[in-house]
Amino acid sequence: MKLCMFSPRDRDLPRGWPGRIEGERVIQLAAQTLQSFFTGGGEAREHDEYALDDIVLRAPVLQPPTVRIFGSDGDFVFANAAAIYGPDDVIPLPGAVEHVESDLRIAAMIGAEGLIGGFTLMNDWIAPELTGAKARDFAISLGPVVITPDEFPFRDDWTSLVEHAARNTRHLLPGAILAAGSMRNGPFGAGDTVEVSLAEIGVLRNRIVAAQ
Repeated sequence: MKLCMFSPRDRDLPRGWPGRIEGERVIQLAAQTLQSFFTGGGEAREHDEYALDDIVLRAPVLQPPTVRIFGSDGDFVFANAAAIYGPDDVIPLPGAVEHVESDLRIAAMIGAEGLIGGFTLMNDWIAPELTGAKARDFAISLGPVVITPDEFPFRDDWTSLVEHAARNTRHLLPGAILAAGSMRNGPFGAGDTVEVSLAEIGVLRNRIVAAQ
């Protein structure tokens, strides 16, 4: 199943509504967010229907409870859960920075009972001109859609990552993000449009703009 957060083009809804994509249409689901949809067992009544051309895709989760980025050693670091952007959002350059790089990762979104609800793309933006944690603290893009595990070919590779993330903590909350892999590209400057993609999920696109 292919899920999303979306809003009609004629309505300014930054968070959007949850939906299920079927061909060239989106079925609105009667849940507040994808987090609540997953918590409810992945079932919700259908509310309305829209053509894909008439909607805007939003970040699958706008305010995740946590974001964990896994490295090649199997361990993770926490990332800025307050810096989430969605598909086609503009990414402002950090102050005093002229260029950034993209870093494509696969992101798992936690659903009910600490299990993976679905997979999406992450662009974990990097500002190499900055030092330390601030080089990755300014923006994380998620989207464009969420693919449920039954349709994602690499789902078995995530078992150990979920177990490690959940170890010695109370539980993984719905909407929490675990990300792994790394494919860097750039540099990119103001005015550039940057795309990262995976065939099973689609294209996550953002435009870079000058610092505001």
